[in-house]
Amino acid sequence: MAVDRPDGLAHLSLSIYIGYDPREAEAFAACRESIRHRLNQPIKTHGLVLAGLRDKGLYYRPTEYRPSAEKPVLWDVISDAPMSTEFAISRFLVKHLAGTGWALFMDCDMLVMTDLAEVFRGLDRSKAVYCVKHKHEPKNATKMDGQMQTFYRRKNWSSFMIFNCDHPFNAVLTPEYVNSLPGRDLHAFCWLEDDQIGELDVSWNWLCGVSDPAIDPALVHYTLGLPNLTGN
Repeated sequence: MAVDRPDGLAHLSLSIYIGYDPREAEAFAACRESIRHRLNQPIKTHGLVLAGLRDKGLYYRPTEYRPSAEKPVLWDVISDAPMSTEFAISRFLVKHLAGTGWALFMDCDMLVMTDLAEVFRGLDRSKAVYCVKHKHEPKNATKMDGQMQTFYRRKNWSSFMIFNCDHPFNAVLTPEYVNSLPGRDLHAFCWLEDDQIGELDVSWNWLCGVSDPAIDPALVHYTLGLPNLTGN
């Protein structure tokens, strides 16, 4: 539902979704608190919980645990690839869940350093999705908590993305669509043309240990591993 908002955000329907994984419960809580602490206006914030999505019949991709040298790995059967988090694929249901307006998805291994409402300011409605267009090519085989590092086109673009839920090209993001495509295709925004992807300033998804240290981050993303998790 649209809410009256000051200074250029009036009457916009805005929502925020944070990916949740039981292994990262502390990170999720810290991320959510960093958002709430700095928001200067009401924006509904949700946790994207896989068990809840399964219970509602929105997520039914087959997954299994496969053995590895370190520990069992959660495996997405359709992608034939590991899932480093439970929300690796479910993030693409955010458009369906929000229904209308602008809906932000973000990984839980992030800390917001400013008013997150600012990221919605001045968005172009002709764009279907906004994100930071990283050129990130990980050099290590593992990342947080010893999870396998995955390599795919447009790495980390989908870790912080704003859906224009009313854009006609996003209508394809139904549960049936999200539950049928390989993850690598979804993370590469396969349903969009390049010019339909808007670009956010890198400060909105500043990769700790990767991005230019001279940049003042609006949001810090611990993509290589949280301080409370082992890994790189």
